[in-house]
This record gives sequence, C-alpha cells and structure tokens, in this order.
Amino acid sequence: MFYTVTISLLEGFATTLKLFVMTLVFSLPLGLIISFGSMNKLGIIRYPIRTIIWIIRGTPLLLQLLVIYYGPGIIGGVNIWGSGDGGRMFAALVAFVINYSCYFSEIYRGGIQSIPVGQYEAGQVLGMTKSQIFCRIILLQVIKRIVPPMSNEIITLVKDTSLARVIAVYEIIWSGQAFIKSAGIIWPLFYTGVFYLVFSGLLTILFHAVEKKLDYFVV
Repeated sequence: MFYTVTISLLEGFATTLKLFVMTLVFSLPLGLIISFGSMNKLGIIRYPIRTIIWIIRGTPLLLQLLVIYYGPGIIGGVNIWGSGDGGRMFAALVAFVINYSCYFSEIYRGGIQSIPVGQYEAGQVLGMTKSQIFCRIILLQVIKRIVPPMSNEIITLVKDTSLARVIAVYEIIWSGQAFIKSAGIIWPLFYTGVFYLVFSGLLTILFHAVEKKLDYFVV
C-alpha cells in the first residue's frame, strides 16, 4: 500500500511541480514589467495598473481561480480553456501567473525605489544611459534587497499550488485525498505534507545560499 500511495503522490507532485515552475517562469519577468508600469510617470498608465494590483492582492487566489476558469463560460457562453486536464491546468496557470505577477511587481517596485537617487545621478555623470545605469548599477542592488521577500513569496507559491484542486487539477493534495474515499485511510493526506516540507526545505537552503553569495555586495 505504501508503494502504491507513494507512486500516486509522485504523480500528483509532478503536476504541482509543473505548475510551480511554469508560474515562476512567466510571473517573474511579467512582475518586473508590471512594476515599471506601476511606477510610470503617466497617470493613465500608472493608475489602472495599480488598481489591478490592488484588486488581485485584495482578493483570494481561490476566488480568482474560480472566476478565471468558470467566468468566460458563464458570462460569454464559451469555454476558452478547452476540455480535459490540459484546459484546467492552463486556466490554473493563468490564474497563478496573474496573481503572483502582481505580488512580485510590488517586491520589485519596493526594491527599485529603495535605491538612493544619487546612484542614478552618479551614473548620468559618468555618461551612462538609463538602461546601462539600471543594468550595471541598480539591478544587483535590487536583487540583493528583494531576495528575502521574494523567497517568502516563492515558498508560499509551493503551498498555494494545492488550491488548483478547486478546479479539479490533479495535484498532490488531490492525490492524497483520493485515498480517503477509495481506501478509507487518511495517512496519505499527511504524507503529502512530507513532500511540501522537503520541497520547501530545499528552496530555503537554495535561497540561503543565494543570500550568502550576495553578501559581498553591500547595499
């Protein structure tokens, strides 16, 4: 039984891992783009973006998953996600990317705005362009500052992937919960916690190593 449970949970964890990785791949760069928009001097760009960020950060991810997956079909009468596991996974990914892009954008914004104006001015005195100043002077300092809050959000993402089961995405919690109905046992559900603990532990070690690597860079 232990072997059967482990194999089933590994299959569910594969979906969890896929959702986690793909969310990071898309939301990290998108979050940076959104942060630039939220800092734009033009109010016509800045205010709508900040309003969207406020809405996304102020509502539960669970609600966003339900609205994004069921909304188009109920409102427009068209299932834009398609049928089957692939459609549900794609809808979950879109919801997670939108949600975490907004959270990451605020972390980026805080890091960028925490850099003293004098450093921008020093780059201009040296004849550097805005892109050169950002890439060569500002970026490393921003990375140094955002690693701790970013690592917290990424570890939270590991646990938030379990919410995808609300739209029937077959992730690890779904796999463990299935044994309650099929075999009348609950320990597989607790066993899923081991996967989360190990994965979160590995990420914690990784981010600690990154912080150590950046210790030489004093800001």
